[in-house]
Order: sequence, then C-alpha cells, then structure tokens
Amino acid sequence: MLDHGCERLAFPLDVATLREAEALLDQLAEHVGVFKVGLELFTAEGPAAVRAVHARKRRCFLDLKLHDIPTTVSRAVASARDLGVAYLTLHAANGPDALREATAAAAGSQLQLLAVTVLTSMDDAALDAIGMRGPVAQAVMRLAQVATAAGIGGLVCSAQECGPLRAQLGAAPVLVTPGIRPAGAAVGDQRRVTTPAAAIASGASMLVVGRPIRDAPDPAAAAAAIVAEIEQASR
Repeated sequence: MLDHGCERLAFPLDVATLREAEALLDQLAEHVGVFKVGLELFTAEGPAAVRAVHARKRRCFLDLKLHDIPTTVSRAVASARDLGVAYLTLHAANGPDALREATAAAAGSQLQLLAVTVLTSMDDAALDAIGMRGPVAQAVMRLAQVATAAGIGGLVCSAQECGPLRAQLGAAPVLVTPGIRPAGAAVGDQRRVTTPAAAIASGASMLVVGRPIRDAPDPAAAAAAIVAEIEQASR
C-alpha cells in the first residue's frame, strides 16, 4: 500500500507534446506523486517523456497496456524496467504464459506490473459485443485471478470491483483505479466511476485522476483537494 496522499494520486499526462507535458509537470509536481505517461505521449515523444517525469523527482507510471505474444511482452517489460519506471500496465488477457514471462522480466527491480482487467469504459454490453463472458464483475475477478496466479502484483480495475477483489485476494495486490470523479464532476466516457473517498474506502491503493484536475480553474488546487480527500479517507 502506498503511504502519503500525493503518492496515491496519479495524474495522466494525456497530451501530444513534451512541452505540454512539462508544463503540467511543473504545475502539479508539488501535489502529485505519480505521473502517468500513456499511449498518446509515449508514441509522440518516447522515453523523453519518462525522463521528464524523473527530472521532477516523481515516479513514472507507463501506461502502455501491453498485449502481445509472450516474447514481445517480456522484452517490452525489460525495456520499461531499464527506463526506471515505477509502474507498467499490460492486459491480463495476454494469458498466463505472457504474464509469467513479464513477471520474470521485472523480477529483482522496482518495477510494479499492473494487469488491466476490464477497461472502465466498458460495460456488460461491450463485453458481449467482443464475445467475452460477463457480467463485468465476474470478468474482472476471472482476469484478476489469472494475473495474480502468474505473479503479477498489481491490478487496474474500477473502484466498484476493489471490494470484491480485496475480499478474494487480500491486502497484497496493488489496486489502481481510474474512473475517479469528485462529486459533481462530469463522467465523460467512463462507465464505472466513483469519488476519491469511496475508492479509498473500497480498498484502492492508487487513484488515476485526469480531467477533474486538468479542466479545473486551478489544477494545482484541485489536485491538492483530492490529496486531502485521500488522506482523510485513509485515516
């Protein structure tokens, strides 16, 4: 479990250029302990985006959601490990072989692998459309068990699944929850959302909060308020 409130808040650098990312880093680094570099920024700027996070003495969450054959996944994990990132996502749907090879590639390092279960933009109808057995809660549990059995120590899930996962898997897994919206905030394209306090109460380890901070009149103040809510809920 992560310690201080700011270390339990991850802000996604969902921008297209390093210049935009650095502006957000400088604006928010005082209140945010983890910055997430996703597909858009990493595709545009590559490892320079990771280095920009590290230059501000903050941890980098590399959100690439790897999904490929075992050898390719393993090599990508090794590359992320060598970049010094703190967190890296891959899909639990990779299957046991790829997940075990990913675990082996990260062994002995500080890299925490996070298996994505069911994206928070998906619901039962979306699972049906791709031929995946639902409902969502059962699919999340099934994928989480595959990932943890392969040695993956962290999971990405909605806060709605945190409680059942904690009951089934115990305190050990790091549970990272996107789809976090303070009370009254717009939901956007997320289907399974909750407030920061409710997510912490349900057993979340780290919260990913983007638009409610980025779109606020004062993003730094919005981040500070969420950290305060996390700390209050953690007592």
